[in-house]
Amino acid sequence: MARLPKAIRGTLSFRLSLRVLLALATLLLAALLIMFRYSRKAVKEEALMDAQQTLEATVERIDNILLSVEQGAGNVYWKMLPVIDQPEKVEAYTRKLVEANPYITNCNIIWDADTTKAMGWLDPQTQGNAITTYSLPIYKGQEKVGTMAIDVSLALVSKILLEAKPSPNSFCTLLRKNGSVIIHPDSSILNQNILVLAKDKDYSMIETAEAMLNGESGYKKVKLDGNNYYVFYKPFERSYVTGRSMEELGWSVGIILPEKDIFGDYIQLHYIVLLIAVVGLLLLLLSCYFFIHHQLIPLRQLEKSAQRIAGGYYDEPIPEFRRKDEVGRLHRHFQEMQHSLATRMGEMQQLYETLKERGEELQSSYEQAQAADRMKTNFLYNMSDQMMAPIGDIFKSVKTISDRRNELTEEDTDKLVDEIQDRGDKVTALLNQLIKDSEKIMN
Repeated sequence: MARLPKAIRGTLSFRLSLRVLLALATLLLAALLIMFRYSRKAVKEEALMDAQQTLEATVERIDNILLSVEQGAGNVYWKMLPVIDQPEKVEAYTRKLVEANPYITNCNIIWDADTTKAMGWLDPQTQGNAITTYSLPIYKGQEKVGTMAIDVSLALVSKILLEAKPSPNSFCTLLRKNGSVIIHPDSSILNQNILVLAKDKDYSMIETAEAMLNGESGYKKVKLDGNNYYVFYKPFERSYVTGRSMEELGWSVGIILPEKDIFGDYIQLHYIVLLIAVVGLLLLLLSCYFFIHHQLIPLRQLEKSAQRIAGGYYDEPIPEFRRKDEVGRLHRHFQEMQHSLATRMGEMQQLYETLKERGEELQSSYEQAQAADRMKTNFLYNMSDQMMAPIGDIFKSVKTISDRRNELTEEDTDKLVDEIQDRGDKVTALLNQLIKDSEKIMN
């Protein structure tokens, strides 16, 4: 935001658009967080359910293979009993059994009356071509004369297991009851004990291996080679069929599902949704900015008009708008304000002119008063100067009469009195003249 032009960051349009964007982004983020949380839970539950169903289907498919072998062996057995003493026909029946069932790789008749092998599946042999064998005792009357040994290739079973993929990177495994790996996509760990393999791995791997060997069902989250996996496991259980041998095989089937397969599309969807949200918010910001920018054109024009009015241009016309919203009302009020301001400014200008004229008159009167005052001052000063000499003479004559009254003759005294009288008349005349001039100045 700091890199945006200052002209854009400082506009009301941008600030309003940004506030709208922040509000919507907050709501959108809250909605996305809630959606992501529950969708992740739903995706996980769906993936776990698919893995459980795949595990069930895998066990069922393996069991169907074993059952088909058992039923095929049983059918051949009953057909073979009448000709049990004819080796050629017995061999023909065993060949037909191998040809009829694609999962059977070999069928041998072991003529050994002392054999102790009972009916049922033997523990898988993992030397060379790994096989598991179905043993079916042969009786002649009440006497046990041999055993039919039917071999099933574990490679075929492995193909079924490895094809059971609930996700592209998942895989299946099959363990014997002693912990050795019968089937696994990594052939280097076949026939090795799962507990030994898990010893140096994450502790959750050991727990998972022990749970499988204990015949438990469920799933666990494990860490392998830095990646997270979900391991779903259950014991291999055969379906009950009348006449079927139900011995415990002790096998355990597991499906390993990478966490990235569960949440890979989900995470990719996150990025797509976030990208769409970001692009949508940016488009919304631009849309809001241009919309608000267009809506605020009258305000910007009013701003220019206000600047012109502030500069003293009160009578300039304001552009007309026919909007009826808040901006339109503001425009009308602004026009009313301009008209009122122009009227007031006219009245103030008229008052100013009147006050200016009155001021000029007062200034003229003041100057005249000052001139009159100066005239009075000068006049009084002149009159005072003119009266000072007669008054001084009167003072001297009076002092002389006072000081020398015994020495002065009557003639000298009369002369001084006449001088005093003459000087007094002059002072009286000056005072009368002063009064007259003062009345003129005042008028």
